[in-house]
Amino acid sequence: MGGSRGWRDTELMKEYILKIKNHAHNWENTSPIGAGSIGASVYGEIASERISYNEETIWDGDYQDTKAPGYKEGLLHIRSLFMEGKPHLAEKWAMENFEDKYFVVKSYEAAGELYVDLHHDSECENYKRNLDLMRGVLNISYDKYGKHYERESFASHPAKLVCTRISCDEKFETKIRYVRENIVSTSVEVLQDGTAVMDYVCATANSGKQFRFTAKIVSDGELFKDWYGIGVNNASKLEIFVSCVTAFRDENMETAKYLSAAAVGYDELKKEHVSDFSAIMERSDIDFRNDGVDNMSVGARLKRLTDYKDAVDREMISLYFQFGKYLLVSSSREDTYPANLQGLWCDGLESPWNADYHTNINLQMNYWPVESANISECANALFTYMNDCLLPAGRRVAKENYEVGGAVVHHVADIYQFAAAADGIWGLWPLGGAWLAYHMWEHYLYTEDKTFLKDTAYEFIRDSAVFFMDTMFEGENGEMLSGPSTSPENSYYVDVDGNKERVFLAISPTMDVEIIGGLFDLYIECEDILKLDSSLAARAADIRSKMPSLKIGKRGQLQEWIEDYEEFEPGHRHISHSFGLYPAAQITRKTPEYYAAIRKTLELRLSSGGGHTGWSRAWLICNFARLRNGKDAYKNLRALFTKSTLYNMFDNHPPFQIDGNFGGCAAIAEMVMQSHEGFISLLPAISDEMKDGSFKGLCARGNYTVSAEWNNGEITTLTVNSATKESASIELPDAQLGAVLVGSDGMEYNSCDGIYKIPCGTVITVK
Repeated sequence: MGGSRGWRDTELMKEYILKIKNHAHNWENTSPIGAGSIGASVYGEIASERISYNEETIWDGDYQDTKAPGYKEGLLHIRSLFMEGKPHLAEKWAMENFEDKYFVVKSYEAAGELYVDLHHDSECENYKRNLDLMRGVLNISYDKYGKHYERESFASHPAKLVCTRISCDEKFETKIRYVRENIVSTSVEVLQDGTAVMDYVCATANSGKQFRFTAKIVSDGELFKDWYGIGVNNASKLEIFVSCVTAFRDENMETAKYLSAAAVGYDELKKEHVSDFSAIMERSDIDFRNDGVDNMSVGARLKRLTDYKDAVDREMISLYFQFGKYLLVSSSREDTYPANLQGLWCDGLESPWNADYHTNINLQMNYWPVESANISECANALFTYMNDCLLPAGRRVAKENYEVGGAVVHHVADIYQFAAAADGIWGLWPLGGAWLAYHMWEHYLYTEDKTFLKDTAYEFIRDSAVFFMDTMFEGENGEMLSGPSTSPENSYYVDVDGNKERVFLAISPTMDVEIIGGLFDLYIECEDILKLDSSLAARAADIRSKMPSLKIGKRGQLQEWIEDYEEFEPGHRHISHSFGLYPAAQITRKTPEYYAAIRKTLELRLSSGGGHTGWSRAWLICNFARLRNGKDAYKNLRALFTKSTLYNMFDNHPPFQIDGNFGGCAAIAEMVMQSHEGFISLLPAISDEMKDGSFKGLCARGNYTVSAEWNNGEITTLTVNSATKESASIELPDAQLGAVLVGSDGMEYNSCDGIYKIPCGTVITVK
């Protein structure tokens, strides 16, 4: 499955350093490092360094029996009340009679903390906390009492270890201790070879799932055991190698086999890690003109943008793009689980929203940049999870609760094959799996890998489609409808005897129509390509032809529901009915009425306070980019920086929720290049602040890798590479209509209806 598009320019990479001038005062401002399955959050505290560790399968809870007797009959009753024109009674009945049909998932948990006690106070000089995004290495340095201290940490995916080195130009002493709730057993020893091992078995808060946390300590000083852990005297260098293994993954919890990799030494592990990490990070770049503030800390740069409305920081856009990539490479690798609501990192035993897999946008948004940013292999974790966990779970829920075929995933999931309705009435939304199916299809569109389509994507896409073929029903006018469902997580008013009543549930809300209709379309295309089940494709096509069309409301907006209801919360964070614009491509310039209607929808959302969470703001930027509105895309990107970005660049929901980082990363790529309309469109949504720049190594649908430079909003040079194609179709910015393109061989290329067909592998100059 996914990888790079066979292109890497080793000369393109400049340094991207996330600079912080103080230690983290709370967990949300730590510096994250990660190797997909294992990682850490580093505080950089002076007196006592504090490192919080994570392993992605330390998750409370367990496998659940999610069979809910009477579920289908209840849904049919709710549906009948809707068909009688009584949505408020359908809602009331569901509230009163469905409480025992919902389940809950437990929280993702932290692996504990190491404290390295170094000083009696936190006074120091020349403090720097620098996170090297391209190499995946965190460096902390400071001066204290005339001594210079260096701390360095990285998380190695090849070795599955978190590695830390602390050094000083003079001798120092320290104490190392481990802190975590629910410690089951402890073993701390100094070995004959002079190294030390701190070994702990711990358990999750409620279900008692066990894991082993082991730290190997190496120093040129004297190591000794004490009541708190390990002490170190007369050291100039201290190295800590941490392994964490859960019983979920390995019943014997063997950390020793991973720690044996430390035998090669810290420097070799670092060299191996940097080679692995940078090989992915260096494939793509988006670069804008430097505003001379990159030596400032990120916090100072964000404050500058906040305090001065006319301030510009173009390189912040580039840094944010690379940070999004950094977080995904750090939290999602080919042999791991996918990134959760906080990627890989969490604090304590109870994470916000359980740091679970929310599938009504959040898990999907985590992977929006993965194809265009040329880090495609990071999606392998998602695809494996979909097939190994969600598909069997979804089939079970479809069979047991709905009594139909196919597979269904509702709005939350975990690592224990959970796919049932959860939490409350909004949990009846059954579109999570259908939305995720688009990611497999997008991977095929970008790579054109038919083996992937057949062996990895096909069953999930087919079963997601079959579920809706089996559950959709015919309305009074012959339309094929879905539901009960919701428009996540919004609600609307209905008039009941002159009074307004709030309702969540709906029949065929616009997002249902978009997701299910698009799912049928892509499933039919799968069958056209693979030719595995023509009769099932015909059934899908028949239902698709009878589905409701999108509707435009009285304010000129795209309706969120099948009726033009009044929204309970007009500025709601979810913009669910914009799915057809982004991430799907059902609403484009080829559908001008809907294109104008979704523009009006965004205008109304923002005028009512929309975009107040980081991920919601990121979705707005993606939508404005698809509308080719660079001015509003940049305006909302700037708002993402000033209103929803913490000083370590974490996205702030609040609290921290990582999907905004990934959505913002995808949006920046979307502003400079798009490929969803059947050709590659360059600079579709840049603003005046972005009028000079370049990008390298971005990927486009059709198995293309694209690089371009521009000046004053006009493309000057471009190159399209492909392992399978000889030519590509290109659209230039509107200001360059009629321009002549000249290849490095002297050949000239003119447009046809605004589209240029150019050869791959050739440097093109625009005259």
